Amino acid sequence: MTTERRIPASDAGERAMLEGWLEFHRQTLAMKCAGLTDAQLAIASVEPSPLSLMGLVRHMADVERSWYRRILADEAAPPLYWSEEEPDGEFHFGEADTWQEAYASWQAEIQAARRNAADFSLDDLSKGRHRRTGKQISLRWIHSHMIEEYARHNGHADLIRERIDGATGD
Repeated sequence: MTTERRIPASDAGERAMLEGWLEFHRQTLAMKCAGLTDAQLAIASVEPSPLSLMGLVRHMADVERSWYRRILADEAAPPLYWSEEEPDGEFHFGEADTWQEAYASWQAEIQAARRNAADFSLDDLSKGRHRRTGKQISLRWIHSHMIEEYARHNGHADLIRERIDGATGD
């Protein structure tokens, strides 16, 4: 697992800038999880919230899958961890749930996201439609939203990691 982060060049073009910040935030979440055991990665933030580092990674795997596969590319890609019956399933673990599986699923979805995004310009609209609004979404909007999604959850990850072992940092 690589945890090296690179800040995008300050003179990068728009696409390189957006994709650079998205990669930076993906790497940040991986960095926040590095060096912990499965048990530590499953520790919930504070009662009654089930929020955990492993749950955040599983959540982001499903978020990547939703935006880049279902909406952008219009692929039939059902959720990995949640369902209508268990909308927060990514934060509920069983004995068989491991960091290795969560991380592999997340990385596979990131690879699919990169592959699908490469087929679109920033202005291109998605092939699929948003499940609630029915609207097509531009790749620019999806990238921007994903940066926001990761940034918000990386703030959560900062606090969870500090609770687990005292580690702090950006």
